[in-house]
Amino acid sequence: MTTKERLSTQFTLQPASTAPELMAESTAEALPTISGDVEVFAIDPQIADTAALLDATDLPPATSANCVLVAGSRSGEERIAACMVLANTRADVNKRVKKLLDVRKASFLPLERAVSESGMEYGGIGPIGLPENYRVLIDSRVAEAEELIIGSGIRGSKLLLTGAALASLPGAEVVEGLANDID
Repeated sequence: MTTKERLSTQFTLQPASTAPELMAESTAEALPTISGDVEVFAIDPQIADTAALLDATDLPPATSANCVLVAGSRSGEERIAACMVLANTRADVNKRVKKLLDVRKASFLPLERAVSESGMEYGGIGPIGLPENYRVLIDSRVAEAEELIIGSGIRGSKLLLTGAALASLPGAEVVEGLANDID
C-alpha cells in the first residue's frame, strides 16, 4: 500500500491549491512556484510532530521529511538554510551544512525566530514559502522519494508530494550526504 493509499484511509486528501486555508499563508502563496502535484490533508494538531504522525498512521520514517532551520555567520553576514531530511536521518549540521553555508559554526535557528521569520507554526514549518534569503538544502534521498509528507506551515495539516516536486522549489539545492542515518 502506498503512502497516499494509507493516508487516504484516515484523512481526506485534496489538491493543496484548492485548500489554502489548510496551510500557512506563505506556503499557499508559494505553491504555484513548484511543479508536480501537491496534496494537503487536515490532521489533529496533537499529531503534528513527526513521531506522533508516524505512530498514528503506522507509516515508516522514510515517508516523512523534516525541515530543520540552521544559521551561521561569516564576516558579520548571517546565513540561514532550511535543511530537508528524511525522518530516519539527521541533518549533518556540524560538518556538511556548516561547509555549505561557509560558516565557522552552524546551529539551529532559535524557535522564536524560526516561527516569527517563517510565518509558520512550530511543528508545521516546511520549505515552501520560507523567506527568500533562506537557502533550501534538500538531502538527495528526500529528492528521490516517490511520496513525502512535509509541513504545511501549520500544525493542523500536512502536505503530500514527491521529492522531485519539492526539489523543483525555486532555488532549492539537492545535496548528496546532507544527512546521516540515525543509529
